[in-house]
Amino acid sequence: MSAASCLLTEDQFLCSICLDVFTDPVTLPCGHNFCQNCITEHWDSNVSCQCPNCKEMFSTRPQLKINTFIKEMSAQFRQSAQQKSSSSSSERQVSKPGEVPCDVCTGTKVKALKSCLVCLTSYCETHLEPHLTKSGLQKHPLIDPVENLEDRMCEKHDKLLELFCKNDQRCICVLCSVTDHKTHDVVPLREEFEGKKNDIRQMIQTRRVKIEELKHSVELSDENADREIAEGVGVFSALKESVERRQAELINSIKEKQRETEKQAEGFIRELEQEISELEKRRAEVEQLSRSEDHLQLLQNSTSLNAAPPTKDWTEVRVHPPSYEGTVVRAVKQLEETISEQIKKLIETKLKRVQQYEVDVTLDPDTANPWLILSDDGKQVYDSDVKKDLPENPERFEECVNVLSKQNFFSGRFYYEVQVKEKTDWVLGVARESIKRKGKIRLTPQNGFWTIRLRNENEYKACASPTVRLSLQSGPEKVGVFVDYEEGLVSFYDVDDEILIYSFTGCSFTEKIYPFFGTGLNDDGKNSAPLIISPVGHTE
Repeated sequence: MSAASCLLTEDQFLCSICLDVFTDPVTLPCGHNFCQNCITEHWDSNVSCQCPNCKEMFSTRPQLKINTFIKEMSAQFRQSAQQKSSSSSSERQVSKPGEVPCDVCTGTKVKALKSCLVCLTSYCETHLEPHLTKSGLQKHPLIDPVENLEDRMCEKHDKLLELFCKNDQRCICVLCSVTDHKTHDVVPLREEFEGKKNDIRQMIQTRRVKIEELKHSVELSDENADREIAEGVGVFSALKESVERRQAELINSIKEKQRETEKQAEGFIRELEQEISELEKRRAEVEQLSRSEDHLQLLQNSTSLNAAPPTKDWTEVRVHPPSYEGTVVRAVKQLEETISEQIKKLIETKLKRVQQYEVDVTLDPDTANPWLILSDDGKQVYDSDVKKDLPENPERFEECVNVLSKQNFFSGRFYYEVQVKEKTDWVLGVARESIKRKGKIRLTPQNGFWTIRLRNENEYKACASPTVRLSLQSGPEKVGVFVDYEEGLVSFYDVDDEILIYSFTGCSFTEKIYPFFGTGLNDDGKNSAPLIISPVGHTE
């Protein structure tokens, strides 16, 4: 055997994964050899099972068995190599401070190569040889050298700590497992280690997934920001263009009136100058004739004296400066109309965007006031004017005709629509989980309610502090409710007219919030129409 091993080179006994002499070598179906621990850990850290050398894929993980022939050859080679290098390397392998020394060496302590968990002894390369070649010792588990091997013994039973108690989270021996830890969940140390290693691997994977999720969120945020900027720039560019156009029109209008005034004044001046010229000519003739003493002849023959003088009365002739009182007002009014059109377009775009966050909302009968009737599908509710006998429930609204949804939200954005057609009284919005449900309730953000309401057929109000009266040209038949939890925003839309009714901003949400519905009293049938939760785009 030794003669044959001399013909073999070191490369033939090296594992291609750890690049060291084989330890417990196993052979794959493709014929390549690896250390048992090396190939096992390699497959544990990869999804697919394939040979690291030839890349052959295995549909299932092959059952690994130690190749005793290669193991013996490796041991022989290791022993031969140790004998050849022992004299030249002994000085180099002398144990240094911080390194584990061989427990068998006498005199100069050589650096330990492995520690045996059965013998509780650390061995250098030379003294490790029996554990690599003797069949009885080959079964002893070897680990990288460690100090204080006695710490691996159970203080109570003086047995090796080779098990792990999951209940007490501590290492125990075999005797502990059948005495103090008899009813506990006990596993081998290796299994617990592999489990923790897998847990760490899973934690790493989870965090990598979260990183990708966050990166994707940032990308979406960037896209949303770019879209909002482009939209804002477009709107303000249009408004700027409109302002400049209205300003130019205003200036031209004023200048045109001023030009007309100047033109009128210039006409009057030319006419006056012409009359002055004629009168000056007549006065010159009269001055020349005035030297004669025959006044009768002068009066009869003088063309200038006998010609009819200018008869136009200039006393009441005026040039009135034009009035500009309505010019600026009209220009601003036109600009206001342009801005209103832009706002309407923005709201239409915004409404379509928030409708993408539609959620399926159903009413929760456990929270419904006893006077309310809910449909079987949980989509409609109205006040029946008849009180039902229901079991006591701390979540139920006792006095006010209100009901919450089954669904709650603790983050993100959501949107739903409610038909309020033919109703004279209603309340819609969201409420936090800890709201008051018994007795009289005041609907304010301070009390955990963000709502709008209709009273007396046409009185619309936002239930803020103080209450805000809402001026609507026409009553909505369908109301859309949008919530952005992180932004602290609750907005209400008239879905049909695509109008923003009201927004609560800067809301502080710190707990679960629920869609909130108040039907209002039946009022002898005047307000018997139900509130109907409708899917987006649905019309009655």
